Amino acid sequence: MSAMLDHVVGELLSLQVRLLACRERLAANTDSEALHDLRTTTRRLRSLIRPLRGLPGIEQLEDAARAMGRLTTPMRDREVLDAHLLERGHALAVHPLGQQARAFASVADSAELTRLLAILDASPSFLRSAQREGLLPKPGAHVEKRLRKQWRKLREGLQDPAHDRHRLRLLIKRVRYGDEAFPQLDHAGKKLRTLLKRAQGDLGDWHDRLQWLLQAEQQPQLAAYTPQWQQELQTLEAKADKTLERLGSALAKRRH
Repeated sequence: MSAMLDHVVGELLSLQVRLLACRERLAANTDSEALHDLRTTTRRLRSLIRPLRGLPGIEQLEDAARAMGRLTTPMRDREVLDAHLLERGHALAVHPLGQQARAFASVADSAELTRLLAILDASPSFLRSAQREGLLPKPGAHVEKRLRKQWRKLREGLQDPAHDRHRLRLLIKRVRYGDEAFPQLDHAGKKLRTLLKRAQGDLGDWHDRLQWLLQAEQQPQLAAYTPQWQQELQTLEAKADKTLERLGSALAKRRH
């Protein structure tokens, strides 16, 4: 067995345990971070398997993880907005906290999570069987090629004068999480990892304001915050662009 396959299988098993724990926390409503941890774990799973696209069984697992993200994104967006309002001293959040238990329970009992866990449970043995049958030729080289392609797309996107911040945010997340999923390949040094994290954070703050402004158009109780969010949006946009410029310069010096 290849060292890369051993790494992938070990990570799949670890992520399965974490997802099962998240499901129980959601079902019992034990803490407010359960949903966030579920999403973080699902994200780590997607980052692990994305470079494996084209190999047997990966498409089904990636589709199940993607569906989990679609289910939980609106809930997480509401949590972030509520936390923002409460932090600013607004005791009345937009979404009552009493809804949390019902929302968490619905995720724990969802068809999406059930399907994801079932496919994930079968994936390690399926990959081992595929390897024995010669259906996984050089998985290490396959992963390396895919990760290099992600880096190239990000570098090209940053060099584009008409770059789309939404797309760059997605590309940065893929590169950063791919680096975390396969640390043995060491595609990013400490300085570059710091820049990637900063760029993702800056773009995330900018993206939050965009989303809140859109919500304010549909929810009258948010209208009072519109001027402040518009001002913050402009400030955060300028801040993100400076970080992206630094990231682009750093990537331009890379050999691959």
